[in-house]
Amino acid sequence: MTVQYVNDADLETGIRESEVTMVDFTANWCPPCKALLPILEELDGEYGERLSVMKVNVDESPESAARYGIMSMPTVVIFKGGEAVEKLVGLRPKEVYTSLLSKYTAV
Repeated sequence: MTVQYVNDADLETGIRESEVTMVDFTANWCPPCKALLPILEELDGEYGERLSVMKVNVDESPESAARYGIMSMPTVVIFKGGEAVEKLVGLRPKEVYTSLLSKYTAV
């Protein structure tokens, strides 16, 4: 799989279709958001079918940002079975994401 760019209309469907989904709420003008992309791409490659990785541009998809209470970017929300289970605000080292994902993905 690859990192999917989704909008308000596609986000909920994408979350429901995957057992574990990692959603990055981002903005084009956000430097830390740009720095997060290579980490997301690595995680997507490492987890394969066990994880769906999506990016939502909050400027283009304000309904999704409001629904999940996104106030700062980047914010990463991890969903398990369609429910938000973790929320991380700000750029974090890859190991932080890996540690959280290990709680929700089978090896």
